[in-house]
Amino acid sequence: MTTAPDAGDPRWLSDEEQRLWRSYRHATTLLEDSLDRQLQRDAGMPHIYYGLLVQLAEAPRRRLRMTELAKDAKITRSRLSHAIARLEKNGWVRREECPSDKRGQNAYLTDEGFEVLKKAAPGHVAAVRLAIFDRLTPEQVRQLGEITRIMTEGLEPDCAGADLPWLR
Repeated sequence: MTTAPDAGDPRWLSDEEQRLWRSYRHATTLLEDSLDRQLQRDAGMPHIYYGLLVQLAEAPRRRLRMTELAKDAKITRSRLSHAIARLEKNGWVRREECPSDKRGQNAYLTDEGFEVLKKAAPGHVAAVRLAIFDRLTPEQVRQLGEITRIMTEGLEPDCAGADLPWLR
């Protein structure tokens, strides 16, 4: 819907902005679905679990505080807790008490989880490359990086009281 801006009216999207917004929404929905289906088919896990395993694999000693893991994954603590419970059931992750904070917990990537990740990574990287990087020119890749950085900065304010998933 587009209308001329009025003092008390919402700033509606222009026809071009509406077209671009819908295109972006469709592309990101299809991308997430494609990556999720590839990982489910090839590794028996959803995309969100793969991302958690990657974060743990890249962490020192393959451990991260649960709060840090939620922040890095951009998900609520409740969603993280559910995901970690499933990964524990698979034997891929283990929760441990945090030595520096008795109220906190760490998630630890087990050797079995690390092996599962190593097997899943080549197919996932190929799917990402096929869906994004093989379709874009180097200049478009640079622009995409700049655009997503600017979007992230606007959506992830560094201020007290920000309503961010990992704080919920």
